[in-house]
Amino acid sequence: MELAFSGELWFWRGPAPWHFVSVPDAECEAIAQVAPLVSYGWGMVPATVRIGRSEWPTALWPKDGGYIVPVKTWVRAAESLEIGDTVELRLDLGTV
Repeated sequence: MELAFSGELWFWRGPAPWHFVSVPDAECEAIAQVAPLVSYGWGMVPATVRIGRSEWPTALWPKDGGYIVPVKTWVRAAESLEIGDTVELRLDLGTV
């Protein structure tokens, strides 16, 4: 399944800090339909993510009934992304 959407880049300060983009509700509903077929431990959903010219394998994280996309440091640098930026993403689910 392929999805495209935009969202705001945000920072989580947890014990291991990460940057994320939250998946919008409509796309979360679509992901939830295929998640049982592709998900592995803790509800993680494998995906290949593309932002601009950067593409990488990762997993969507379940959060508050939806999903969030982790955005790696090298991607933020390559695409000149800052917290609060609106990011255009493409996901290819179950491809990792």
